[in-house]
Amino acid sequence: MASAQVKNSIRVNPEDRIVDMDNPTFVPMVRMGKAFVDNDSIQYVELNNVYVYPTPTFQNAKQRAAYNRLVYNVKKVLPIAKEVNKIIIETYEYLETLPNKKAKDEHMKLVENSIKKEYTPRMKKLSYSQGKLLIKLIYRECNSNSYNLIQAFLGPVKAGFYQAFAWCFGASLKKDYDAQGVDRLTERIVLQVESGQL
Repeated sequence: MASAQVKNSIRVNPEDRIVDMDNPTFVPMVRMGKAFVDNDSIQYVELNNVYVYPTPTFQNAKQRAAYNRLVYNVKKVLPIAKEVNKIIIETYEYLETLPNKKAKDEHMKLVENSIKKEYTPRMKKLSYSQGKLLIKLIYRECNSNSYNLIQAFLGPVKAGFYQAFAWCFGASLKKDYDAQGVDRLTERIVLQVESGQL
């Protein structure tokens, strides 16, 4: 019995999960609560946002396949982008508690080594298009491009190094996310995935 509990509690990384195109990636949220109004309590139920879009129309099978591939890739890498955002917030909050620049630099070296150790093998499992999409979704989640995030935490030299490395593979850490423009379809899919609709 104990071994079954341990087996069930083992964490599976997003890139190792099988993407189920027929079921939501994120579980829809239902939150119940009580509000007090004029000395009376009123029960309420809060649900995820529901996004209503026209059904996508495709002119051919190639367009349908491209749309399905984008949905698949968003479902695969969006959880990783959310992890990155969480790591950045936690790291920033911890750095604020450290007394001086030396302590902060030492901590950032530990963080960088830890991230390399954990994420290098994980990133190798992503396809080229998933990696490029991840860069954009990190911008969406963190409200800053990957280059600026690396520069803020590790300095301009390392940011330049990682940008050059990405450039060698035809990617750019300076890519922005334009939810109203070129990334409009991606944003639509992301919103539906986050709300549990896809």
